[in-house]
Amino acid sequence: MIHPPEGPAWLVWLETTRLAAVMRESLWTYPIVEIVHIVGFVVLVGAAVMFDLRLLGVSRALPASLMARHHLPWARGALLLVVPSGFLMFIAHATEFYENPAFRLKLLFLALAGLNALLFHRGAFRSVTGWDSSAVPTTARAAAVASLVLWVGVIAAGRLLAYL
Repeated sequence: MIHPPEGPAWLVWLETTRLAAVMRESLWTYPIVEIVHIVGFVVLVGAAVMFDLRLLGVSRALPASLMARHHLPWARGALLLVVPSGFLMFIAHATEFYENPAFRLKLLFLALAGLNALLFHRGAFRSVTGWDSSAVPTTARAAAVASLVLWVGVIAAGRLLAYL
């Protein structure tokens, strides 16, 4: 360990598990997990960005429902890479990350991005058949702008983890 773990007991416990020790002590484990995390994020955010851009008027010839059918499975599949790899990186430095403002900001942006997606799919997207190949409603465009801003925030905060 780089530092003795201090903080909430559950975080100290996480950081002192054998799996967390392997993440920290193995020459290749942490970098491989981080690469998996980045690849997953590229796919997840890439799918979201492509769909958001469609909602904002790019590639209007493609129906929004077709874009969703193509990109959503990729985004959901990417979560199978991002969530476990993110958890593994977190447990390796749980007490440090807990204190890091960039980590807290990343979690906030992630939660807001998830909420934005949920509200979009429960709201504007339910009526996609009415606007699939025509003018996208303001609520859908607003969700796309929010999505783009929030995902950039997630990425920026994630990068700042190493510097704060």
